[in-house]
Amino acid sequence: MGVLDFLSKQFVDVIDWMDEPGLLAWRYPMQDREIQNGAQLTVREGQVAVFYNEGKIADTFGPGLYKLTTATLPVLTSLANWDKAFDSPFKSDVYFFSLREQINLKWGTAQPVTLRDPELGPLRIRAFGNYSFSVDAVPAFLHKLVGTLERLTTADVEPQLRAAIATAIATGLGGSGKPFLDLAANQAAFSDALKTAVTPAFEQWGLKVGSFFVESLSLPEEVQKHLDKGSSMRVLGDLDRYAKFQAAEALETAAAQSGGLAGIGAGAAAGLALGQTMAGALGATAQPAAPAAPAEDPFALVEKLHKLLTIGAITQAEFDAKKAELLGRIR
Repeated sequence: MGVLDFLSKQFVDVIDWMDEPGLLAWRYPMQDREIQNGAQLTVREGQVAVFYNEGKIADTFGPGLYKLTTATLPVLTSLANWDKAFDSPFKSDVYFFSLREQINLKWGTAQPVTLRDPELGPLRIRAFGNYSFSVDAVPAFLHKLVGTLERLTTADVEPQLRAAIATAIATGLGGSGKPFLDLAANQAAFSDALKTAVTPAFEQWGLKVGSFFVESLSLPEEVQKHLDKGSSMRVLGDLDRYAKFQAAEALETAAAQSGGLAGIGAGAAAGLALGQTMAGALGATAQPAAPAAPAEDPFALVEKLHKLLTIGAITQAEFDAKKAELLGRIR
């Protein structure tokens, strides 16, 4: 190398990196530059610096302040065949890596996943959630994802990570054998199972899964409507009991309002009419040939009368007279 070439070269005596949000790896700019023997290397918390020589990782540095000499670069010294008295500038690629956790990343199923539900049959399910990851094994990450790139960001690797997650979800859902309703009811356990499923894919790239959450499991709209309708029918249950419930609600509402016994009578009549109308209409649709409901049990009627007496709707004398009449029906 001539004198002019030597003078035109730039020599690096300080190497450091202020990491940026979302930046996972960065190659220190070394074009037409050489590192001074005794240069200072600063590695901050959450960083790792790697000296890379001719396709091989030489020396790795965690957080700290270092003076670059043959003593602190033993592997590079061996690869370059330097002697112990080496004191001239040298060439080497230097990569910085961020080990910070990359959070609040989204995943989702681009296409519905088919689940063979043991209760509802084949279902097409969509799932969405969030996850986090961090660089864990620098050599694998450098060789498999960074390569010769000057920089690598979270946005660069996300499509590959989401593809791995989608594959794990398809396998996990399709082969789980668990009913959809059980999965939806216990999303924490499902999240843990999926985190376990995606971990091997991340590890092969030198990454570690931090958190993994399932935020939503959803069915096609028409299937969800069918489930909602079935739930409504189960809640209604026995139509006769529903009609009686409506009547009792009307009695209590009327008793709480002004108007005394007349208000109670109007409320009871309205409640009974509503209940009988609903029971008749729904019963006619569901069971057109059903026999008429039997007369209510006298003891149940006495209990209702006592409730009216308690809230002041009838007098003690009225209660005693009606109670005697009802008990007289018992044979």
